[in-house]
Amino acid sequence: MEVEGNPIRVQSIVQDGKMGVPPQYVQPPATRAQHNSKKISSSNDYDALTPPVIDLSNANIVIEQLGLACREWGAFHVINHGVPIRLLDDLRSVGRSFFEDCSMDQKLSYSCDANSPASEGYGSRMLVASNDTVLDWRDYFDHHTLPLSRRNPPRWPHFSPNYREVVAEYSDQMKLLAQRLLGLISESLSLPSSCIKEVVGELYQNITISYYPPCPQPELTLGLQAHSDMGAITLLIQDDVGGLEIFKDGEWIFVNPLSDAIFVILADQTEIITNGKYKSSQHRAITNASNARISVATFHDPAKTRKIHPVFKPPKYHEVMYQDYVSSWYTKGPEGKRNIDSLLLN
Repeated sequence: MEVEGNPIRVQSIVQDGKMGVPPQYVQPPATRAQHNSKKISSSNDYDALTPPVIDLSNANIVIEQLGLACREWGAFHVINHGVPIRLLDDLRSVGRSFFEDCSMDQKLSYSCDANSPASEGYGSRMLVASNDTVLDWRDYFDHHTLPLSRRNPPRWPHFSPNYREVVAEYSDQMKLLAQRLLGLISESLSLPSSCIKEVVGELYQNITISYYPPCPQPELTLGLQAHSDMGAITLLIQDDVGGLEIFKDGEWIFVNPLSDAIFVILADQTEIITNGKYKSSQHRAITNASNARISVATFHDPAKTRKIHPVFKPPKYHEVMYQDYVSSWYTKGPEGKRNIDSLLLN
């Protein structure tokens, strides 16, 4: 299906009033979201299978709490994180405005290259067409934001007058928080605070605003297939609809949105660097029949030429050039954690 030479966007399917899900979006039964996924309270109770909420202003216990969260979950909320709450709200607002207030022609004028994975712009496919099995029920806008040499605001929407300024400010704030968290993660392993940052090197940052339209048959689809992120650390915010799930102890756990919090997801390179002491978090997005959902993921990755290796001995993972890891991820597809597992030493 094409729209003026562009692959069709999921939002167009909904706007056309289709009552069923096109077959290319139907997940096989084994990967569909089950109705018994646990929806949880927002309390910070490990026994209730709730992702931890860590107050970064509590210097006395933050290292201990963070270490426990990294060992047990690979993901956690942070509050009092230093990023203005106004900025979180502004980014959600301009993102929603792009998807809901702009015409399809306006959005398509910012289309990404459908034949190149991770290209900047407006798209729907996670992988290039030749690697797709089942499509995700989402549209997105991906921004290349760091290093500054990659930042090209004219490639970003301008339909909200402050869109580009909001994205640039958000990028700068997320970098500071990512660097701070990598330092704290290092300290929680009794390493120098600079350790993980030095292995990762200069941060390459992408900001992806994902839009999940209402789905007429949510039991058949996923908004985003199960995967672990390929880079070092991901910082995510949701709107109040919610749809993020993380995999823990053999089941999928619903992550209730906390509007003032930022959800931290450890990615595969951090698992390698910590020699598996901290695991990257497998996660996915589910759909619903009534409400569109917005989430914003800010990815922090090494340079493609960076070699990533464990800092503990004996190593449990092969050293890997990040470019090779990315190529494998996009060639094989994410499918849970099979890419990181392929690096395990026998």
